Amino acid sequence: MSTAPASPVLDPAHTALLVLDCQPAVLAALPEDGERDALLDRIAGAVADVRALGGTVAYVRVGFTEADWDAIPAVNKSFGPLAQHRVLHHEDPATAIHERLAPQAGDIIVRKTRYGGMSTTDLDQQLRERGITTLVVSGLSTSGAVLSTVIDAADRDYQLHVLSDCVADPNPEAHRALLHHVLPSRAHIIDTAELPVLLRAG
Repeated sequence: MSTAPASPVLDPAHTALLVLDCQPAVLAALPEDGERDALLDRIAGAVADVRALGGTVAYVRVGFTEADWDAIPAVNKSFGPLAQHRVLHHEDPATAIHERLAPQAGDIIVRKTRYGGMSTTDLDQQLRERGITTLVVSGLSTSGAVLSTVIDAADRDYQLHVLSDCVADPNPEAHRALLHHVLPSRAHIIDTAELPVLLRAG
């Protein structure tokens, strides 16, 4: 019998689903075993549920301008090589939000230049202007954008939920460790079956 506390209900008017780095260039890091398509299907289902029940959908993508690349110091272990090799230009189709998750009018869309969804964007400001206090996190990668965004958002006092079946990572061991041992200290871990139930209850 589980001793974990039940996840609180979600008030759609104050809830946003974050879709992190669901871009062809990022998805390409996942194994080609059918899981990419299945992941996209689950995220698309979550987006549809949140839309239908009156919540907000916020898309975060990574992409760089020439000025962004020039501003990244070589000592940045993750992003220095991207800048050196001029990877992930913001106008490259591979950095666009995946077509199966196409944004709609009224959605939030931001472009970032580091792992976290808030540190180099105005996402926090846009969410607060809409009265969003709860975030449901999906996307890629568990050890990158998901982890960084959850840590940052927790420090900003958002109530957090991570969709366990809507996050993935190229490293399965890191994914499992984070999902079971790290993220639960900051977020409620739920799945796509629970999401609409919690939204309707709110």
